[in-house]
Amino acid sequence: MDLGLTNKVAMVGGASKGLGFAVARALAAEGAHVAIASRDQDGIERAAAAINAQSGGRALAVPADLSKADAITRWVAATNDRFGGVDLLFANTGGPPAGTVLSFDDMAWQNAFELLLLSVVRSVRLVVPSMRARGGGAILVGTSSTVKEPVPNLALSNVMRAGVTALVKTLSLELAADHIRVNSLLPGRIATDRLTYLDEANATKAGITAEEQKRRAMAAIPAGRYGEPDEFGRAGAFLLSDAASYITGAALQVDGGLLRGLL
Repeated sequence: MDLGLTNKVAMVGGASKGLGFAVARALAAEGAHVAIASRDQDGIERAAAAINAQSGGRALAVPADLSKADAITRWVAATNDRFGGVDLLFANTGGPPAGTVLSFDDMAWQNAFELLLLSVVRSVRLVVPSMRARGGGAILVGTSSTVKEPVPNLALSNVMRAGVTALVKTLSLELAADHIRVNSLLPGRIATDRLTYLDEANATKAGITAEEQKRRAMAAIPAGRYGEPDEFGRAGAFLLSDAASYITGAALQVDGGLLRGLL
């Protein structure tokens, strides 16, 4: 299947490693140019080098803390300067700390809001003019399985990502007339550094080893294993591609059957 991504320009957040890197690598492999961002300068430069070695120089590294408005502005400007516009956006950041609702103070809630929700608003606000000028585009937002089933000890993620899901649906309606599609991608338990952190945090809370926590978590997944980042990356590339041209306002689960709900 031709995904129609050749020479498209994509911005991918949180791409120094993990899920963002997997999506960026999948897009570049399909012929897209990718402007990748992360607050980890060394990490994002290593990620760009890896993608460029694979794809023949299609990645631009932009160090940027995506919880900050000025950093997002610099990222968009760098993308426009290098590639002349934006066709695709994967709005994605790292996750907030684990913990219960009452364990966080006001600043923690504010930081989670700026990291998870306001970063999407700011990014979309800046890329939509270019997408409109180029005849349309696609926006994909990385969220979590927590938007359908809250996970214990992930209060910040549970609350903020639910708001992001409402934002995605609202944007899909507002931008449809501009031929801009907006969807979200929900990872279940994908084998990344973030999942390792969560397994360790949950193991400590339960008084068990991290390995036992992992065993219990995998036992709850019908597929019987954690997902691989590239499995998530390929799903992201599809939703951003022309092959998904009639899909908007949707939330796709990449979770090995973890979520039991019908919708």
